[in-house]
Amino acid sequence: MSFIKIWIHCVWNTKDKIPVLTKEIRHQLLVHIKEYSINNKIFIDRINGSVEHVHCLISLGNDQNISRIMNLIKGEFSHWINSLKLLNRKLEWQNDYYAISVSESLVNTVRKYIENQEEHHKKKSYKEELNDILKVLGI
Repeated sequence: MSFIKIWIHCVWNTKDKIPVLTKEIRHQLLVHIKEYSINNKIFIDRINGSVEHVHCLISLGNDQNISRIMNLIKGEFSHWINSLKLLNRKLEWQNDYYAISVSESLVNTVRKYIENQEEHHKKKSYKEELNDILKVLGI
């Protein structure tokens, strides 16, 4: 039996970074996506976000890849929210996302970071956060 444990921190934005994911909408969305992921054998350890983006910590299975998982999650997010007409506009995501591997020693740090998104973004905007991350990664 194969054993694979690959942690990935993924982040994606609403199209044009439009701030439509209110706290109430986000809560409903996150509950739904957790149920969806269980039914589709996607292991989401943590998921949270802010008004214009979502953070997710996943562990890839032996037959999964990041592109497929991101397409499934983003697609289900937008399909579900649009079918229920929870927003006064159509929810769309930017095509891009970023995904960063996380070492086992940093998993708890990333969990806390994802859990505290709302508090974190009171101190630092998403744009500042993204620029800092890209700088650290040398991008």
